[in-house]
Amino acid sequence: MKKMLLLPLLLITFVSCTGQKEDPTSFTEAALNDKMTSLSGEEMQLKDVLEKYKGKTVLVDVWASWCPDCIKGMPKVEALQEKYPDVVYLFLSYDKSVSAWEKGIEKYNVNGEHYLVGSKWKGGTFSESIGLDWIPRYLVLDKEGNIAMYYAKEADDEKIIAQLKK
Repeated sequence: MKKMLLLPLLLITFVSCTGQKEDPTSFTEAALNDKMTSLSGEEMQLKDVLEKYKGKTVLVDVWASWCPDCIKGMPKVEALQEKYPDVVYLFLSYDKSVSAWEKGIEKYNVNGEHYLVGSKWKGGTFSESIGLDWIPRYLVLDKEGNIAMYYAKEADDEKIIAQLKK
């Protein structure tokens, strides 16, 4: 009898322990306070950057000019820009210097809103808040500024397109 009661209990415990965590719908307070640098050299916090685009859908592209996968994905982003022109395309770069970042934007003709992330990729507040494990990385923010789509590594991911169509 004890074995019959133990088996369902073990199954319930196993299933509940292997459940996936839900994707976050907002950035951590630490990430929102992370410093970003605009192309004009203005430093601001991520929360101030995001506030500028409230009321619009935002595709966030986390990239760097030294990243081959990021460069390879740029034509897919350009295709999205053509198909969804009302979306804000926010490029957050992990380039190692302002000079490399600016040259990369020009060299690859990256059109959109650009900011250089102030914290490090590994162990930085922004990267940790989104569990950054690879770039490029794409997120979609809804018109209220919430994270509507948390994780994609390809710009043509169906999850991105579904959010941009809304």
